[in-house]
Amino acid sequence: MNSMSSNKSSNLSGTIIVPGDKSISHRALIIGSLVTGKVKIKNLLESEDVIATLNALKTLGIKIKKNKNIWEVFGNGIGNLCGSDFRLDMGNSGTGSRLLMGLIAGSDVEATIGGDESLSKRPMNRIIKPLMKTGAVFDDPSNNNLPIKIRGSKIPLPLEYNSPVASAQIKSSILLAGLSSTGNTTVIEPTLSRDHSERMLKYLGAKISTTKLPDSSWKINLEGLPLLKPLDIEIPSDPSSAAFPIVASIITPNSQIKILNVCVNDLRIGLYKSLIEMGANISFSNRREINGEPIADISAKYSILKGIKIPKSRVASMIDEFPILSVAAIRAIGETTMEGIEELRFKETDRIHAMSEGLRSVGIETKVKKDSMVINGKGPDYSINGNVTIKSRLDHRIAMSFLCLGFITENPVNVLDTDTINSSFPSFLEIMNKIGANLTHR
Repeated sequence: MNSMSSNKSSNLSGTIIVPGDKSISHRALIIGSLVTGKVKIKNLLESEDVIATLNALKTLGIKIKKNKNIWEVFGNGIGNLCGSDFRLDMGNSGTGSRLLMGLIAGSDVEATIGGDESLSKRPMNRIIKPLMKTGAVFDDPSNNNLPIKIRGSKIPLPLEYNSPVASAQIKSSILLAGLSSTGNTTVIEPTLSRDHSERMLKYLGAKISTTKLPDSSWKINLEGLPLLKPLDIEIPSDPSSAAFPIVASIITPNSQIKILNVCVNDLRIGLYKSLIEMGANISFSNRREINGEPIADISAKYSILKGIKIPKSRVASMIDEFPILSVAAIRAIGETTMEGIEELRFKETDRIHAMSEGLRSVGIETKVKKDSMVINGKGPDYSINGNVTIKSRLDHRIAMSFLCLGFITENPVNVLDTDTINSSFPSFLEIMNKIGANLTHR
């Protein structure tokens, strides 16, 4: 695999557009396949993870083609997949794998879902357990890892499921199966996880509601067998990808950038709220809405930061951004405390361990527990030597975070196995270099 080197930058500046949102791209393809008719998708993220989902849907019999810059999905309607012995290679796509299990659970179809070495280590029983209650049959229900063989049910049983964790992947897989049910499907989660599935289903005509319960948990209720309308979908830019140039501009002196058309769904912008609390100069303009999702342009410039404690209630809305927040925390004055982040141990790699190990290699003290990390910030004037080699551990967000750190180190930061960046942000090097970064392939 390839590696990249990141060198000190004098400043970052300019106006850019980052690629389409990964979470929404997966959902546009999968939910689009359940519409009766043609759905046109604009600004689909053409990353390895999303293309894996697209190819899996093709394998299952969904017609998908590209017409100039627009992807067209010719949906078969709800519950209309059929056949057996399909083999779906999901590469490194955890979202695609888990959502497709929900899709398959709602049709009379059988498939084996596999993935790469990294994905095959990630837990799947959190999806298997609820889907079995809908009538889906797993070849080996005790198997927690891919490959997994699943046979769906033409008419899934209605399900009310109390999820032990707030997870959009668990919630979405259950809702996707529930679309084929003759009754209502209900998911209750302790805090509200990202709601892109609910917003898209509602936009396309499903009857779905979200209610806060007296104990502060959240109830999502979906009526089965809706008639989904073949409406066009425009994918906003990904706030998780935007996080890298935003944080880079905040920590690199004399920097100021603007990113257009970013999804600012409140359940996705916990990082930006945290950075603003730390003292970051971040502003939102040109707010509007497309197909049920709020979007805005985000501006950021170099800022003096202070350490803060991230509230546990915010963790679900920034779960993918803790690696890049850890880089920002280096430049903060005082400690930055992150609690309730055990979910990070079950991502592409153990991100708590990977970030702590990488930060220590450049002289930054960290305190780590099972579900927390504390970073001892060095402030804006601390000289970071760099001259280190970081293992990405096949995790795109670890790779991009440490490459951003290289913009402020005296010597290069080298990151191994950076091909993994293609899973979410394939134009990372080109876009970052456009605003003044100094990234090179090694």
